[in-house]
Amino acid sequence: MTDKTLPGAARPPLGMDVPAHVAIIMDGNGRWAAARGLPRFEGHRRGVEALRRTVRAAIDLGVSWLTVYSFSSENWARPADEVGGLMSLLRLFIRNDLADLHANNVRVRVIGDRAGLPPDIAPLIVEAEETTRANTGLTLMVAFNYGGRQEIVAVARALAAEAAAGRLDPQAIDERMFAARLWTQDAPDPDLVIRTSGEERLSNFLPWQAAYSEFVFTPILWPDFDGHALKQALDAFARRERRFGGVGALAKKTGS
Repeated sequence: MTDKTLPGAARPPLGMDVPAHVAIIMDGNGRWAAARGLPRFEGHRRGVEALRRTVRAAIDLGVSWLTVYSFSSENWARPADEVGGLMSLLRLFIRNDLADLHANNVRVRVIGDRAGLPPDIAPLIVEAEETTRANTGLTLMVAFNYGGRQEIVAVARALAAEAAAGRLDPQAIDERMFAARLWTQDAPDPDLVIRTSGEERLSNFLPWQAAYSEFVFTPILWPDFDGHALKQALDAFARRERRFGGVGALAKKTGS
C-alpha cells in the first residue's frame, strides 16, 4: 500500500468539499462471483483487493476517516464455510497489510462485539490497533461483527444499570452522553455513506451515527470499486447542500 499514485483519483481541487468521514457498505461480492461462475470466496477475496484500492484512494483524496462494513452480526447465519473464509480473509488482511498501513500513517480501529470471535482473532485486532494507535493520517475503522441495533441496546443497558445503581440521574441522559458510549465514541459521524451493488438500505450499519449522513448508492459491485468510483461519490457529495434539519442557503435566498 506504499504506492499512493492512483489513476482517476487525483488530489481534490482547492475548495472541494471533501467529507471528513466516509462510511462504506461493501456489498456485492457474492453476486460478482456468481456472475463469473466463481465461488463466493473468490468474490470476498477480490473484495479485499477493492478495500486496498479504496484505502489508497481515501488517503489521496484527503478523507480523514474511512469506516467499512466488513462483517455484520447477522452474517453468522451464512454457511459455515463462507463464515470461515471471511475470518481467514480478516487474518490475512491484518497480517499482510498492517505493515503497509502503518507505513502510510493509517490508524486502524475495529468496532463491534468481540465476544464469541475465534480465539486468534481478538489478539490480531489488538495488535493492529496498538501498532497504529499513534498514527495521525487516515483512520480506517473496520466494523467487524457489528450490528447497529445491538450497539444501541448495549449502551441503553449500560446507562440503565448505572441509573439503577444510583450512579446516574436518568434525566441527565442526553444525545451527547449516549454517543460517548457508542463503539464509535471518538469518531465524527459519517458525512457520507456509500453502498455498492445497487441496494438502497443501511442493513443495521451505523443507524445512530448516520442520522444526518448523505447517501450515495452505486450499482458497482464491491470487487469492482476503485479510486475513480470513490471520487465520483465524493463529487456527488460536494454537490449536496447539507441542512441538518435547518433551512438551506438557497431556500433562505429565495424565501421558499
